[in-house]
Amino acid sequence: MYDHILVPTDGSDASIEALDEAFALAKQFDATVHALYVVDDAALVSTGLDDLSFDRHIDEFFEDLEEFGERATSRIREAAEEEDVNVVTAVVDGVPEHEIVDYADEHGVDLIVMATHGRRGVQRALLGSTTERVVRRANVPVLTVRIGARKKGEGEA
Repeated sequence: MYDHILVPTDGSDASIEALDEAFALAKQFDATVHALYVVDDAALVSTGLDDLSFDRHIDEFFEDLEEFGERATSRIREAAEEEDVNVVTAVVDGVPEHEIVDYADEHGVDLIVMATHGRRGVQRALLGSTTERVVRRANVPVLTVRIGARKKGEGEA
């Protein structure tokens, strides 16, 4: 059913919860997990910083973000090896929701697995949701994993 499962990561604990689901599905279907980190080009612009001294360090800033992405995807590679799951890793630059959907289209991904914070109301409206934007744009199914849902539900009848 699934041959290629994409798990976007930002290096957070939330993305690890989504990874657990992706690994379980990959084992069930003998699929390859694709771990993708997107260096968010728009994040820097949204800070509103326009100081010239800051501009001189922008390349270093993006290099640091790319190194962080490499470390995050390397941790996923190590976890996949421990779980005996095939994995492909990538770090790209761009707008996260666009890059995630484009990567899925370009690499024959059958399923995208993403974490969601489950925000509601004003907080959701103000912050938006990369996961929600991917759900709207993706050409393949998107499995959303609510952060902490498993922990909250454990032990409840």
